[in-house]
Amino acid sequence: MTGVGEGATGTDPLDAAFAETVRRTGATIGALYLLAPDEQRLFLHVLYGAPSDFAEPWSTIPVTAPAPVAEAVREDRMVWVASQEEMARAYPRTAMALPYPLTLVTAPVTGVRRWGSLVLMWPATRPPYMTRRERGHVAASCGRLARMLEEAVQHGRFPAPGDPPHVLAAGAGRRPTTPAMAAADFVERLPGGSCALDLEGRFTYLSSGACELLDREAGELLGTLPWHSLRWLDDPVYEDRYRAAVISREPVVFTACRPPDRWLDFHLYPDASGISVRVVPSETEAPPALVERVPGNPVPPRAGRLHQLMHLAAALTEVVGVQDVIDLVADQIMPAFGAESLVLSTAEAGRLRITGHRGYDARSIERLEGLSLDTGFTPAGQTLATGIPAFFDNREEMGRVYPDALLISSKQAWAFLPLIVSGRPVGCCVLSYDRPHTFTAEERAVMTSLAGLIAQALDRARLYDAKHDLAHSLQQALLPRTLPAVPGLRVAARYLPATRGMDIGGDFYDLIPLGVSAVAAVIGDVQGHDAAAAALMGQVRTAVHAHSALGVPPDQVLSRTNRLLTDLGPDLFTSCLYASIDFAGRRVTLAGAGHPPPLMRLPGRETRPVDVLPGPPLGIDPDAVFPVTELPLTPGLLLAFYTDGLVERPGADPDDSIAGLAHHLARADDRDLDLLIDALVREAGPSAQRTDDIALLVVHHTAHG
Repeated sequence: MTGVGEGATGTDPLDAAFAETVRRTGATIGALYLLAPDEQRLFLHVLYGAPSDFAEPWSTIPVTAPAPVAEAVREDRMVWVASQEEMARAYPRTAMALPYPLTLVTAPVTGVRRWGSLVLMWPATRPPYMTRRERGHVAASCGRLARMLEEAVQHGRFPAPGDPPHVLAAGAGRRPTTPAMAAADFVERLPGGSCALDLEGRFTYLSSGACELLDREAGELLGTLPWHSLRWLDDPVYEDRYRAAVISREPVVFTACRPPDRWLDFHLYPDASGISVRVVPSETEAPPALVERVPGNPVPPRAGRLHQLMHLAAALTEVVGVQDVIDLVADQIMPAFGAESLVLSTAEAGRLRITGHRGYDARSIERLEGLSLDTGFTPAGQTLATGIPAFFDNREEMGRVYPDALLISSKQAWAFLPLIVSGRPVGCCVLSYDRPHTFTAEERAVMTSLAGLIAQALDRARLYDAKHDLAHSLQQALLPRTLPAVPGLRVAARYLPATRGMDIGGDFYDLIPLGVSAVAAVIGDVQGHDAAAAALMGQVRTAVHAHSALGVPPDQVLSRTNRLLTDLGPDLFTSCLYASIDFAGRRVTLAGAGHPPPLMRLPGRETRPVDVLPGPPLGIDPDAVFPVTELPLTPGLLLAFYTDGLVERPGADPDDSIAGLAHHLARADDRDLDLLIDALVREAGPSAQRTDDIALLVVHHTAHG
């Protein structure tokens, strides 16, 4: 049985090949994510062995997200997660939204280009490793799926990101599920009278004993969800136990009270066709972990909504800049609530400034830009003044209170969410719909909770962006805009910010002419990644420049700069490497201050680290001595200076990383030094995982000059 959304049938060859892959691997749940045309996000195309609402938190995943499915595509490798504990350590956000015992693998689907990612899940009882044969089978299956996707593109049948996911039943090809057949399956699984649920959670069979214990007739319950038809099971705790059984494929037990005081034990036994439920009277009285809800209290959100809220809350804690907040709301929060359009505005100088939007044309945004915080043109002013969200299920509701707002667009339903932090308006988030939409009490509660989290994230992001812009401008002003042209020397340099955290730092490079026959190559790294590090970097670079102009040797340049830094007492140390290249004397003189050694490639491509005599970092000991190392300057000699961000990786030996970098440099083409730097950076590791900034300076002595 193959369905689109919730059950339309079809015989899509890609779906069939995907389902066969899941079955042959023995996985209980599978998913196929495809890369959107913009290559910035993955969308769920096919789901096997679980209801579609289980995947709501992950229907769309940014490629940059810290999740296994995104990492497989981003790094083009298979990602294996052996247990829930490993998931919590490596992917805490995913573990928060999927808190069940399981084993998981994600693999890139790659052919002529990247197509997406295959996800396979098993119960936690399987061995915590994959054999070489299993890995080969998964890789081969991904290759087959990639070829089918390439054929689909050639025939104009590639799935669109907005299409609902196909849901494939794990029992595809079996006899149709009816109450009689489900009862037969149940008898095979468990003796005695109980009930059976399908994977969607609906009753498919009830024995007479189950009907007696539940105090309802079978006809009233068949085809319904327990937490809908039995009000005393309408609690997220019980629905979560069902979800745990479906995902983990492990038996689950919980106790519930049937009013007024009949306590029942529910034993859930899941497999690929459904869940057998054994219902027996509890041997204990009211368990202390379960508290009866007081009548009149608001009903909490469903378990699925709670997991979704936790997932989105975790994601909001990881955003950095304002654009990250906009992308998260657009890519994950909008789809979670089925919204088609978004307007996110911030409060600045008494007005609402549009920060980001989706689904609105430029003319509509122009009319909304710059509205005053107390505007009566739209509900935004009232929601910010009161801090109370406003929901409009259709245009009639909106028109009764805000008739002018209908002139902005043809939207049919709206949710206006005030973004308030400590009583201070930060902005307003508007989700809108192309069709009338009824906002349930549960949906309103979740949206209201998310609004507070969005407000906190947006406020932090605005502060971060302001600090970042200031520090980035400072850093760019302090780094050399261009390097001087030196006869007989080809030069290229690069600065790359960290991809996590504030993307500024204290790494710097410079090329300083020393008269007509010499030049100094300098590279350094100030501790830290903030404005203080950037400012100190400027001071160090200025000091090195000034002392170099006096014509003193490299060790004296570092000694004098070191004394200046110790006098300033910046509480930050600095590593530095200074190389004087003397064309007349045909030698290179180096002095280092706690910096990684440069790489030297000889004309015959032999490449190795230069054995620089070590000196301490600058700014620690005012009387430090910096030994000097000399090299012969021969035509064709290439020197690569770099900072530790290029070679340091968690858990890796720096010497091994430097040796690996030397190996890559030996093979690199030096006809274009900028392309050579690109190759070194690419071989150093994926840019998405760069936690430190990088500076590189490459100099190549030619035969002329």
